[in-house]
Amino acid sequence: MSSHAKQNTSAEVRTSAVVGHGVPLLPQPRYWFLWGIVLAAAVLAIGFSVQSVAGVTTSEFGVDQELSRHHAVALTTVAMALNLLFAPVAGVCLVLVIGLFVFLVRKSFVRAVMFVLFACSGWVASEVFKLVVARHRPNPALLFDPLAPETGSNSFPSGHTAFAVALAFALYFLVRGTRWGVITAWAGAVLAVVVAWSRIYIGVHYPSDVVASFLATTAIVIVLAGLWNRYVPRVIGRRPFGVASEATSSEATASDTAATQAHGS
Repeated sequence: MSSHAKQNTSAEVRTSAVVGHGVPLLPQPRYWFLWGIVLAAAVLAIGFSVQSVAGVTTSEFGVDQELSRHHAVALTTVAMALNLLFAPVAGVCLVLVIGLFVFLVRKSFVRAVMFVLFACSGWVASEVFKLVVARHRPNPALLFDPLAPETGSNSFPSGHTAFAVALAFALYFLVRGTRWGVITAWAGAVLAVVVAWSRIYIGVHYPSDVVASFLATTAIVIVLAGLWNRYVPRVIGRRPFGVASEATSSEATASDTAATQAHGS
């Protein structure tokens, strides 16, 4: 092989390796866009059904009332802590802290952006469906022990639950492929379920609200993952530098050494 050919091969390997390191490809179903549409349609179907079918909301409210009659100190403490932690203000702070850690400590701007994007996607999805469905929250005056009375037509779906699901996805994407991947996936799933339970326990959402949150967030995560895999590597690969800025110094040094050796052979 000529020195010129070796140089080109080395440069291509370096570019491929750096882009691959800097832009993680995310898991996605084969027909990802179709899956997103189907899940979003399911959310709308549930939302319009609970709004139009007589007796559904009354039956669901019975679950809230039953839980309200059996509040326990330990469970209430957990539920109220989650109510605060997964609220918008605390949630934004949590996302920013983790995002800054990934960027400043792990030295990965692309992964930091990825985390923030997916962690916040649940809120976006929930707000869109809240506007479309406009379901009123459970009436706190009819609860035996209203812990955090809320009113308004923003019950469907649950924003807290949607954020918990999105956060679970985002954290999993950060550690996917490492020994923490499976643990994070299961821990995130359990956390999302506990947050969903807490919303009904407190009495600010109906059961169908939290179920819809799982579907709505999964829909937007699937679509975002498909768009990410399709476009982000291309954008990074076409940067003026020719490579992504996510490479570690050791990778860059190794690549430079290989190019030098190829040029001198």
